[in-house]
Amino acid sequence: MSDGSIFAGPALRRLRKREGMTQAAMAASLGISPSYLNLIERNQRPLSARVLVQVIEHFDFDPRALREDESIGGVDGLARRFADERFSDLGIDRDEVSEFLATTPQAAAAFARLYDRSGPESVGMAGDALVESRREIERWRNHFADLDHAAEELADEMRLSREDLSAALTDRLRERHQLSVRILPLDVMPGAVRRLDLHARQLQLSEMLDRSSRNFHIALQIAQLEQREAIDNLVAGAQLVDQSARQLFERHLTGYVAAALLMPYGRFLRACEQTGYDLTILQRRFGTSYEQVAHRLTTLQRVGQRGLPFFMARVDRAGQFSKRFSGASGATLLESEASCPLWIVHEAFERRGELCVQSIKVDGVDAGPAHWLTMARTVEASGAVGEARFAIVLGIEARLAGDLAIAKDVRLNEEAAQPIGMGCSRCHIEGCRQRSLPPRGVPLEIDRITRGLTPFEFRPLAERP
Repeated sequence: MSDGSIFAGPALRRLRKREGMTQAAMAASLGISPSYLNLIERNQRPLSARVLVQVIEHFDFDPRALREDESIGGVDGLARRFADERFSDLGIDRDEVSEFLATTPQAAAAFARLYDRSGPESVGMAGDALVESRREIERWRNHFADLDHAAEELADEMRLSREDLSAALTDRLRERHQLSVRILPLDVMPGAVRRLDLHARQLQLSEMLDRSSRNFHIALQIAQLEQREAIDNLVAGAQLVDQSARQLFERHLTGYVAAALLMPYGRFLRACEQTGYDLTILQRRFGTSYEQVAHRLTTLQRVGQRGLPFFMARVDRAGQFSKRFSGASGATLLESEASCPLWIVHEAFERRGELCVQSIKVDGVDAGPAHWLTMARTVEASGAVGEARFAIVLGIEARLAGDLAIAKDVRLNEEAAQPIGMGCSRCHIEGCRQRSLPPRGVPLEIDRITRGLTPFEFRPLAERP
């Protein structure tokens, strides 16, 4: 629906059946021909604005029903579910997913609901809460327009700039909320980076936080105080069953406002476009960290003012994902329990603080794009004592990456891309010397005479019955 057309055949057909009307009767009430209504119901013609107005005026019809696919994240959300390894042998491509959603949206919603309640990620209560919260974020494609506009207006009111950012944030807390900011030594706050002491009217921050993290935590406190109602409404509207999931979603939304306050939408997007999304310049210009900028890049989906669709993930040395945001990228390579050791995100740990860039082609991503430009860099856990290191990876479809500053010396043709999988158990790349496990559900071919490059030989997908 990128062109703005509304294909609403199933919704209109359900309305007609609810009213007990024939196509001829409904067509007459709408002032169109039965043949045209038949085409609309079969999604062979879009629902025009004039006909939509007629439907709303003549029937008790809520136009939000036309966007019911948003409850499961649209085509991207459904595609991510079909990317599950349990369906890998079915070869379901993106066109089939789109057709399924367009022609039978309620069946698609039923499938999504069943999948979400029995998906492979749902292991343990904490895991359930994390998955439930993340799916709500992905349903919104990690863009919350009302919060963004409110943060942008507040930033304009405070006239935030790189030179006086800390002072503006601190003054806002003091003047509007009678809270001062106090930096405390490590031995006073050994197990925390931030604490609100209402008795002393202080926001207390650990001395271990760097300047960008201090600014973020002050902005976080402002977000909690000034956007509480808007955040509470979004959490309530999500109808999350698990309390921990609601709390995780609330925490994400509060952080979203804080980031939008530090990097106001319009100014940030202009800077992205002017610099070719140069991450270093963006960090310097907005006084933010690499991880904060990476988060923000996944949110730029304002109608009429969209940025490039990035995905972002945070990965530890063992290849486990502690954060993953697909945004509007359509990425399915994050939907895995493990990451490929050939992905640059793992090499980044050996190149501490250096931005590592790699063009990749992902095996087995039938429901979404497979060719990506990715970049990864290590970060230290905010305020941590000792080593707590993660790699933050950003990705964008290679076809959209040509004008990026980081892509200047990178070969973006698909033939030059590094083949990777979604973890060994979901990967069907043959002859990979790095393979640790065989593909799940695939018979092995054990040869007593010849030993191949890996201990797990299997028949190529193209040769299987």
